[in-house]
Amino acid sequence: MNTDMARPLGRVATVLLGFTAATACAASPAQIVAAAHATPSTVSYASGTAALPRPTGSHAVGRATMRLVDARRPDPWVPSAGPRRLMVSMYYPARPGTGGPAPYMTTEEARLFLRAKAPDADILPEKLSSIRTWAHADARPAPGKFPLVVLSPGLAFPRATLTGLTEDLASHGYVVALVDHTYETSGTTFPDGRTLACAICDKPPKGGPAAIAKSRAKDISFVIDQLTAHRPARRQARMIDPKRIGVAGHSIGGNAAATTMATDHRVRAGVNMDGTFYAPVPATGLDHHPFLMFGAQHESPGMDPTWEQAWKNLNGWKRWLTVADSDHSTFTDMPVLSAWAGKPGPGLSPQRAEQITRTYVGAFFDLHLKGSPQPVLTGPSPANPEVTFQNP
Repeated sequence: MNTDMARPLGRVATVLLGFTAATACAASPAQIVAAAHATPSTVSYASGTAALPRPTGSHAVGRATMRLVDARRPDPWVPSAGPRRLMVSMYYPARPGTGGPAPYMTTEEARLFLRAKAPDADILPEKLSSIRTWAHADARPAPGKFPLVVLSPGLAFPRATLTGLTEDLASHGYVVALVDHTYETSGTTFPDGRTLACAICDKPPKGGPAAIAKSRAKDISFVIDQLTAHRPARRQARMIDPKRIGVAGHSIGGNAAATTMATDHRVRAGVNMDGTFYAPVPATGLDHHPFLMFGAQHESPGMDPTWEQAWKNLNGWKRWLTVADSDHSTFTDMPVLSAWAGKPGPGLSPQRAEQITRTYVGAFFDLHLKGSPQPVLTGPSPANPEVTFQNP
């Protein structure tokens, strides 16, 4: 499995907007990978505003953005900043026709994202920040109680880059908390207008990537605390069924999903999307809870030994699925952004990459948080020939 910690960010991240990808937080100096020379498409980013694929569920989607402060815990990476502060976007089933436009990210977040990943690209931050989303800001919540899924992005990736998956889950009846782990992303904008850049992307913290996964697990548990408290952080949190909680993440965020489950038994199901298990799954497993390992297909399933060990240690329902013609960023919005920028990469089309990710992650949570049978998880499907069920 690829990861944003010790390996290049992957083909899509490299191709996107002519990005140069760095192996962030490696113990040795970051290796700069030359941008791939893809043939530009006939549609330039300047020709219009990009749109994420439309959600496939029956619910309209609302979004509420919140700042959460853990007064009991100093920031692990910048102690002088005071207590740990997080920005979280909560997506939820909403009443149709309510709320206003929800921007993809702030202009300053877009500027820092481009500076970190595409310093030589002629892309306006305003263009990136205005990508069309389907959620409506502060829309009225739909009636009912819904499962909660917490999503954690890869290192240096803003939480916005998981928007396509997040909106789709919300449209199918989930409350989704999409977390920016402060000082671990290219930029996070807070309500006071400050945008904090990454503090650990170029220099690994003490303890290396495993320390990041463990810190994120604390972040995630704190977010769950705030959203399931007697007096929750936002009124939309009253929609959450606290007995049905899942966690998923991309890259180091996927490792954090398993690390959270090892210590927080409120979490009933988890997904790792192409992340190395720097913090290993305990030998005692994850309290028999279900876990999905969902990643890019390489020359052999044993390419990442941490996945082989995790598979052995998982002691509940488990699947190890790999996707052909994919790479590390397939499971994010990056393929869509690449094509919009006129720098599409080889392999899966953006639409197919998004469809496969939504199908299998959604089916996993439908099965384990809603109890809905999912034939797509029982074995290979003719409708999805790219997906292989590994059984090492």
